[in-house]
Amino acid sequence: MIICGDLKEWKTICATSRLLVNYPEPYRSQILDYLFMPNFGASLHMLKVEIGGDGQSTDGTEPSHMHYENDENYFRGYEWWLMKEAKKRNPNIKLIGLPWTFPGWIGRGENWPYDYPDVTVYYVVSWISAAKQYHDLDIDYIGIWNERSFNSKYIKVLRHTLDRVGLKNIGIIAADGNWNISRAMLVDPYLNDAVQIVGAHYPGTKTVGAALLTKKKLWSSEDYSTFNDEVGAGCWARVMNQNYVNGNMSATIAWNLVASYYEKLPFGRNGLMTAQEPWSGHYKVEPPIWITAHTTQFTQPGWTYLQADGHLEKGGSYVALTDGLGNLTIIIETMTHNHSECIRPRLLPFSVSSQRATFYLKGSFSKVKALQVWYSKLDFESANSTLFQPLGPIEVFEGTFTLNLDVDEVYTLTTLKTGQKYMHREPPPSQPFPSNYKDDFNIRNPAFSEAPNFADQTGVFEYFVNTSDPGDHVYTLRQVVIQRPITWSSDADQTISIIGDSNWVNMIITCDIYIERPHDGGVFIAGRVDNGGIYVRRTKGIFFWVFADGTYRVTGDLARKVVLMKGLAGVRDRTWHTLTLALKGSSASGWLNGYPLWENVPAFKPSNGWAAIGTRSFEFAQFDNFHVEAS
Repeated sequence: MIICGDLKEWKTICATSRLLVNYPEPYRSQILDYLFMPNFGASLHMLKVEIGGDGQSTDGTEPSHMHYENDENYFRGYEWWLMKEAKKRNPNIKLIGLPWTFPGWIGRGENWPYDYPDVTVYYVVSWISAAKQYHDLDIDYIGIWNERSFNSKYIKVLRHTLDRVGLKNIGIIAADGNWNISRAMLVDPYLNDAVQIVGAHYPGTKTVGAALLTKKKLWSSEDYSTFNDEVGAGCWARVMNQNYVNGNMSATIAWNLVASYYEKLPFGRNGLMTAQEPWSGHYKVEPPIWITAHTTQFTQPGWTYLQADGHLEKGGSYVALTDGLGNLTIIIETMTHNHSECIRPRLLPFSVSSQRATFYLKGSFSKVKALQVWYSKLDFESANSTLFQPLGPIEVFEGTFTLNLDVDEVYTLTTLKTGQKYMHREPPPSQPFPSNYKDDFNIRNPAFSEAPNFADQTGVFEYFVNTSDPGDHVYTLRQVVIQRPITWSSDADQTISIIGDSNWVNMIITCDIYIERPHDGGVFIAGRVDNGGIYVRRTKGIFFWVFADGTYRVTGDLARKVVLMKGLAGVRDRTWHTLTLALKGSSASGWLNGYPLWENVPAFKPSNGWAAIGTRSFEFAQFDNFHVEAS
């Protein structure tokens, strides 16, 4: 394998995480150290965050900085905090923002963000500017619309506006889907000038001719998305190398950063590590963290790829990078097919076998006398893998060295002596979600806009100060999205936030509710909720609804198509009421203000699930004194 000088760029990774912010210290900081601290764990070079748009973006919704046209709040959600924590640990980390959804007012009634490009650009540039103004964060790159159609006019207006307001340094990544934009760029020089990075999702390590002809940097701007066991680590090792070897892509971004959402939501544990129990403090440093370290601890943004074939004779791949100052890093992977399948796309058959590989260093690197060695071996029988272990240095004789390579291994050979594998003290043991859980939302100055452990699946539920209430409901939780957002997935027509344990069967849920919308407003509490994320429209459970017109319903689904019981309740809007839902075995009962309203309704399916609160439509409503006892 001949390695000589020239070409290319750097490696990266990305983010999404709801439960992480709820972790107590020191465990929250430990998780962040594993992700972002240089020469510690994953040592990530890049963080890609969602620009919240109030809509479902896979495993929940993230709040927009502008719910309504005359509304601006640059402290909502957790992404600002996450970027600052990343920067605190690594000041050189690159930051990317990308919208999945947009608040409904941008579309002026249409589910489309491009009809009024100046409006959408104003919305996005406001987010970029606020990152600096309020959080001292410099955004490095901005995307268009995750995995949806691009619009050439919008991209050019965005580029023009960024330049006009002094943000020329921010690069545009397009189009975070397939490679089709590269064909448009070849026939539109203004579009070509506007785009700095051509980014595709899950490219299967392959690019297309048109993308290469643009002469732009090519990225796999979303990849991995695979369960984070040894197979996930094998997937990640293979694509990080082969995206460059096969596709000339100089950056690979993993979705997602940390599996910090309820595991039974879509794509559970598809993060580089797992942190889904803030109530216990338990987390797990998964194998993909250490596979990442093989690249990120021994390269930096600005390093360049060297010219080399990149394919090993008996399967596997290698890449080589330099800082241009004499340092060299080589990463080798020998992942077999069945041990490196990613969730997408389909991986065509290939073979890898044990081999003896000789490497020849040319040019100035021929003078290298020794290389430090870091090694991983993925064990698919006992899951007792060797992960990111230092070996003794390997001698280089007249620019030549030889390695005996087995299957499912990763090697890093480098002139750098800075690699380290740190391990914090073992976190607390895993525990289920508390079976007796209360939240009265009485927080005067909350650190985050959302209440702990509630995971919004449609709509946005925020802490609210109810200045009109002089009594017990000054501090509440309020659903605040009143117009259907421009969606990325199939958001429900009702809003819903889930909480608890998806294995709960028997439970008693109590919550004070306040319907704000007259006539046709309504709210619910629910148990045994079985779905969320991109599948939220098909959610089933036992839902106890009350409406401003004085009626109630009990349904077996969020869409209210399966009606189990209905009648009169006497509930009014703008009055506080207390709802209680009791589920035991195959029976459900409901109370209103402490009195039985309906009893012993058959409740056979689903047999288990989360607790939830929500509203009939996109409407204001408030919740207080939530309490669940479950078994």
